[in-house]
Amino acid sequence: MTGLDTNVLIRHLTQDDPVQSPKATRLIERTLTEEAPGFVNIVVIAETARVLERAYALSSREIAAVIERILQTAVLIVENEAAVFAAMIAVKENRASFADALIGALDATAGCAVTVTFDRRAARLRDFQLL
Repeated sequence: MTGLDTNVLIRHLTQDDPVQSPKATRLIERTLTEEAPGFVNIVVIAETARVLERAYALSSREIAAVIERILQTAVLIVENEAAVFAAMIAVKENRASFADALIGALDATAGCAVTVTFDRRAARLRDFQLL
């Protein structure tokens, strides 16, 4: 298994760098296999969503589609896939940002009854509560 950093994933997804993007794509599409997959940890997923939002001005729905595509890529293993999937669904339904939805999903997975927040938009999520 090979761990992927955010910048490798971003170069592959955006194809915005003439030198780095082909290298990232070659790794993901030709080198990684189901027997020797790439590993995408939670931090990389969260950073990827943030970079796509801030640097590339993708909408929440576009970010959800990218996350869904990552989850469906057979040669990638996503850490805590169920929480990432739940966060992606919440974003598709426009209930919260990906980061907030991921926080809630991870907290629920860890056994938290509720996640307290001052963020009114995040509080729309089922497992959140305004403090």
